[in-house]
Amino acid sequence: MVKKNTTKTGKKKTPSTVAATKRKVQTAAKSKAKEPIEEVKAQDPKAAEVIVETLPKATVQEELPETAPVEAAAEEPSVTEPVEAAAEEPSVAESVEVAVEEPSVAEPVEAAAEEAPAAESVEAAMEEAPAEEPVEAAAEETPVAEPVEAVAEETPVAEPVEAAAEESSVAEPVEAAAEEPSVTEPEEAAVPEEVYMSPRRSVAFIGSECYPFVKTGGLGDVMYALPKALVKQNCDVKVILPRYKCIPWEYQQKMIYRGSFEMDLCADGRSFYVGIMEYVWDGVVYDFIDNEEFFSNGNPYTNLIDDIPKYCYFAKAALAALNYMDWIPNIIHCHDWQAALVPVYLRTQFVNTKLTTAKTILTIHNLRFQGIYNIPTIRYWSGLPDYVFNKDALVTGWIDANMLKGGLTYSNIITTVSQTYAGEIQSPYYGEGLDAHLRYHSGKLRGIVNGIDYDIWNPYTDARLHANYDITNVLDKKKENKRKLQEELGLVQDDHKFVIGLISRLTNQKGLDLVNAILPQVMDEHTQIVVLGTGDWVYEDSFRYYEGAYKGNVCSNIMYDETRAHRIYAGADALLVPSQFEPCGLTQLIAMHYGTIPIVRETGGLKDTVEPYNMYFNTGNGFTFDYYDAGLLLDAINRAKTFYFENRWCWDEMVQRDMDKDLSWENSAKQYKDLYLDLTW
Repeated sequence: MVKKNTTKTGKKKTPSTVAATKRKVQTAAKSKAKEPIEEVKAQDPKAAEVIVETLPKATVQEELPETAPVEAAAEEPSVTEPVEAAAEEPSVAESVEVAVEEPSVAEPVEAAAEEAPAAESVEAAMEEAPAEEPVEAAAEETPVAEPVEAVAEETPVAEPVEAAAEESSVAEPVEAAAEEPSVTEPEEAAVPEEVYMSPRRSVAFIGSECYPFVKTGGLGDVMYALPKALVKQNCDVKVILPRYKCIPWEYQQKMIYRGSFEMDLCADGRSFYVGIMEYVWDGVVYDFIDNEEFFSNGNPYTNLIDDIPKYCYFAKAALAALNYMDWIPNIIHCHDWQAALVPVYLRTQFVNTKLTTAKTILTIHNLRFQGIYNIPTIRYWSGLPDYVFNKDALVTGWIDANMLKGGLTYSNIITTVSQTYAGEIQSPYYGEGLDAHLRYHSGKLRGIVNGIDYDIWNPYTDARLHANYDITNVLDKKKENKRKLQEELGLVQDDHKFVIGLISRLTNQKGLDLVNAILPQVMDEHTQIVVLGTGDWVYEDSFRYYEGAYKGNVCSNIMYDETRAHRIYAGADALLVPSQFEPCGLTQLIAMHYGTIPIVRETGGLKDTVEPYNMYFNTGNGFTFDYYDAGLLLDAINRAKTFYFENRWCWDEMVQRDMDKDLSWENSAKQYKDLYLDLTW
């Protein structure tokens, strides 16, 4: 506890009284106590005690100028040297020890340095110092304050005082430091993230969903993870989204109103309110377009009758909001058909605005969904000029307008989420009626594979798992996660079972018809299957049937649960992704990062990311089949099972090889940044 600066009568001493006493002590010490000790003792007993103790060392102080005590103090010891050096001077170490017991908070440590280096002199200074002034002043005036503070915190003597001083706040009084006498060694400095110093670009992302605000599929993951990764690539990013009513209140309540205006939309001049609500998170600015008439439904997507007007409004309102905020990006990056009219509006109704300098990119996440409706409806709700409704732009099938097709025509660059898918969609089988149009625009078509967000999908830090792990202990910890998964789902608990996970929308696109056809042949005494997802009732009912027929070895979770998905990725041995087509796919990437071997069909992003196992060279990171055939899927599963049981050491090598693969967004974001630079150079 800090002593109060009072006399024996309890009255507080003034600074002038303290200074006078100090000078009396110094004078007596320099003159080797020429003034009788009894006379000093009668005036100030404490000063007499100090004189007696300092007499043997008076000659040391005799040569020092009274106005430069700090230099003398700095000589023993230097603050840049370890405390060990201070220990070599018994008198200094002794005085520091006293300072720990009763730290001086009255005046700067400079005052203590002016006095003799004996323990009693420091104690006397502490008794006579005012208690209101913090140590910060001492730290600024003399370097001696840092060693005292460092030792007060019990820094190991082998460490430099400077390092120890960094662990404490000099702005707080010594009393606070005294209350926390024990300080552990500082942790190693974290390795800073790599900062890319390529030319800066501003990018506006426009899309219909984004995690964690609203998500129905992979688009939501991309709209969240890619902007965050681009911020690290020296990009200034703004994401524009509809303000759906289903966005959780925890985000809604943090949105800040940025402004509002009226915008004409329809062909007859009908106008609508546009509000802008802003939310900033992880260096990314999210601007939400607010309109109760269009976005008050519970789900983002309902039916085309409602969705066509909604996303005509959203595409134009997004550009109008950028114009209103006077935020002119270098790149406007649009996603899927819901934002496909943005490039069309930019080259027509916004051609005379500042936004016309921006370049546009349209990314196809799933070509099957295009925003097709009859021409009169889209012409009315979009308010676009008649000349865009032609066979080279919006018109398809003579009587319908295709919003995605119009965006492909007017955008500067078209991207897809994998290189293989970029080639596939130019063929009739995968082109969904737009193959000829895409072949015509193939010169501006690119493919860039998605990544996964390691902040969310990381088995080492994933709080949803029963046991966390990394590449060093994956073989043991995956067994633990498997047992916990079996216990949680009511499966037979057996380490030797081959557990296959299936996390998917239950639709034909995901190859569920193939799985449905061969599942009875897959099941044996060595195999378990865990299904998670919802979709077509035909597949929901069939998987419920299989759960009853193979009780204890099949578990069908007809729902989507985020925690259970994480645990299936960690507890399963293999993950099944037999898609009919797959633009990119995230499930196989997550599976590999969790040490779960993918069994996939060679299509789209699955082909780009999963290398088939080669038994002759022991290479590859999964098992694949090419043609969309149930027999080939069964063969791939049996090859994986045989490999698991008969070549376990090679299987374990593949697990570690998959975990070592870089699947983060960093590489993908760099490719997008290079594309932005090429487009705007």
